[in-house]
Amino acid sequence: MEGYGEDSTMFGSFVGATFIALLALILLLVFNHFIPLVLHFKSAPSGCFGWPVVGETLSFLIPHSSNSIGRYGKVFKSHLFCSPTVVSCDQELNHFILQNEEKLFQCSYPKPIHGILGKSSMLVVVGDTHKRLRSQALSLVSTTKSKVGYLNDIERMAVQVMESWKGKEQIIFCEEARKFTFNVIVKQVLGLTPDEPQSIEILEDFLTFMKGLISFPLYIPGTPYARAVQARARISSTVKAIIEERKRKGANKRSDFLDMLLPVNSLSEDEKVSFVLDSLLGGYETTSLLMAMAVHFLGQSPPALEQLKSEHQNIRSNKRKDEYLNWEDYKKMEFTQNVIYEALRCGNIVKFVHRKAIKDVRFKDYVIPSGWKVLPVFSAVHLDTSLHENAFQFHPWRWEGQSQTTCKKFTPFGGGPRFCPGSELAKVETAFFLHHLVLKFRWRTEGVDDPMAYPYVEFQRGLSLKIDPN
Repeated sequence: MEGYGEDSTMFGSFVGATFIALLALILLLVFNHFIPLVLHFKSAPSGCFGWPVVGETLSFLIPHSSNSIGRYGKVFKSHLFCSPTVVSCDQELNHFILQNEEKLFQCSYPKPIHGILGKSSMLVVVGDTHKRLRSQALSLVSTTKSKVGYLNDIERMAVQVMESWKGKEQIIFCEEARKFTFNVIVKQVLGLTPDEPQSIEILEDFLTFMKGLISFPLYIPGTPYARAVQARARISSTVKAIIEERKRKGANKRSDFLDMLLPVNSLSEDEKVSFVLDSLLGGYETTSLLMAMAVHFLGQSPPALEQLKSEHQNIRSNKRKDEYLNWEDYKKMEFTQNVIYEALRCGNIVKFVHRKAIKDVRFKDYVIPSGWKVLPVFSAVHLDTSLHENAFQFHPWRWEGQSQTTCKKFTPFGGGPRFCPGSELAKVETAFFLHHLVLKFRWRTEGVDDPMAYPYVEFQRGLSLKIDPN
């Protein structure tokens, strides 16, 4: 009984200590949540902080149509992603944030994203490391985008995908677009054909990786997040094995991204592997979504589809039957560019980006406190009726005579020092695919399937299309 009494006392002490520790933790979380907010309450924009710790994150991320503004005002304060936050739906403030990267603001994605993308990903690194990686990316894109071999690969793979539709009355377009963009990017980055064992292995792991990227960030074996982290590790191992094989064999004439990266001594092996993964991510998911957006909105605008078809008929009429498209043909696709820009404006593949203030920043009549997260919301500006006439209407003609590259009210590829280096490659792939699609097929959407943000954009039913050959 004495022993039992001692155990009981120890247990009681343990419970008491645990309770005190939990209480202290709760108080600390509340303290960390409220004190910074109270200190800056008068100077920050107006708004609501929501619940302690989680703030308004859950309501901010509720699934909604990607071509809608949501319920928020122009500029307001909130508490999102475990941090006090200023949310901007104002074109001037968004432009100010993007143009002052590393001066007043810095990239600041949630820590779980780092766990999946890796510490060397160009999407999460900052400062000189980002400048070095971005410079290399721009160099690769510049030497690639107009290369005959690259353009021929794009067109050949587009034709192959569409040839697989023969005899079909219905396709799931998002699946077909992803098939096309993966084939293109794995060839361009790693020099692999779609049917090679390494390509199949990478694709399987990459699909797991993508599912985890938008999952709840809980690292417990079996969860999508944990599987994504493990999938990234396997992709890294596969890419490292390819690198070692290339080194053993010496120089070759592939001229893919990896061959151009290998002699770059300023990049570590981990940075080269991360560069490959970043290229796959951008070239696979976002480009296929852009294609799906264009097809979705064109299906709702017969006049736009007819003008697009006419433009591509004119281009094809000046070429031999089996002659490949070239860079000059791409530059002639002016209305196609307008369709792409309008699909990006209406579809909003990237709705917002994560930044934080690295010092107190005064903008107009309020202050963004140092350390606060800042979310420039691109979609709100893209759909602002004071900036775009009939903003919710797909109207490609609105871009005639306008320069999109310097346009504050249009930022689908970001802006400033983090402007997407692969944007031109995405547009070329989309334009070449649309060239063959509009000349070879007619299509109509099966049922209602609008793009939804979760917060990443997707079509719930994969954009099911009824197709007929022309």
